[in-house]
Amino acid sequence: MSNLSSGESLADWGLEPAVDYIERVQRPDGLILWYPDGPADPWDHVESAMGLSVGGRHEAARRAYRWVADAQHDDGALWATYGEPDEGDDGAHAGDEPRKETHRSAYVAVGAWHHYLCTGDREFLEELWPTVRDALEFACDRQAPTGEVYWTVGADGEVYEDALISGCASIYKSLACGAAIAGELGHEERRDRWLEARTHLGEAIRSRPDRFDRTWESKSRYAMDWFYPVLCGVMTGDSARDRLEEGMDRFLEVGLGCRCVSDEPWVTVAESCELVVSLAAVGRTERAREILEWLFQWTDDEGIFWTGYQFEDEEFWPGERPTWTCGAAVLAADALSGVSGAADLFTDPVSE
Repeated sequence: MSNLSSGESLADWGLEPAVDYIERVQRPDGLILWYPDGPADPWDHVESAMGLSVGGRHEAARRAYRWVADAQHDDGALWATYGEPDEGDDGAHAGDEPRKETHRSAYVAVGAWHHYLCTGDREFLEELWPTVRDALEFACDRQAPTGEVYWTVGADGEVYEDALISGCASIYKSLACGAAIAGELGHEERRDRWLEARTHLGEAIRSRPDRFDRTWESKSRYAMDWFYPVLCGVMTGDSARDRLEEGMDRFLEVGLGCRCVSDEPWVTVAESCELVVSLAAVGRTERAREILEWLFQWTDDEGIFWTGYQFEDEEFWPGERPTWTCGAAVLAADALSGVSGAADLFTDPVSE
């Protein structure tokens, strides 16, 4: 059942400038940088492309997904980061050690299904099928026997055998969307494989905390570890509501937004928007709407969102306006207002 308020548009929310900004920052080859002349990564690139789809910029969104298809490696993966000004080999951003992260590579499945729900463009969905198929196979091939999907593969092909809660929750959603695409296009064997992988992954996230953060410091202080299992459908119903309620005092700064990290005086717009969608998914739409409305104080004179606000120093920090933050705001408004045909993607499990 939808929890949407009908009749609202992106213009009503004041989000047209955010969509304009994403399209303006997009390179001619389709890659959406974080900000002009900045880096990029495949996950945030897809998040921004989803904002374009909701905003009706369908040709720009198609260019974004074709960039993923062109950049994808033979193993189905993409580099973790890309972008100007100093790209390394094969487009990998020289500022980072080249690696292939499973959740960043797999997220194209969510974007492809989202674009199809927005447009009904089956021909383009079929065009993206090989990209989605290979990306999800890359992730599935890195799934441990205990269900978690390993985080990353180095440039030398070595798998880093540890897992992230937030990254695996994102893969859980990617597998759901990939299965929906496979079902729509008649690829039943892939659909069954991905749903089985998703089942095992969900069991690990819900019941095997010992399989995560084994070789690095726990990420539990990060808001994404708190709400991503809800956002991505790993947890639903009462357990999802309880999880959100248990973390609210740690992460929510009333009147400001969601802290990115529980022990830092810093609210970030993207995490706040994802919390909005998570709350909508468990039926807390009034609270979700209230939080989204707070976030418009963190825009510039053009209506474009800053990354976040450091409330002890009383300054925007860092001084950047990421495209993916704008994309997250568009998706949050869509989840509350039903702007697009994909509005229920994160809030209604039936839509998977």
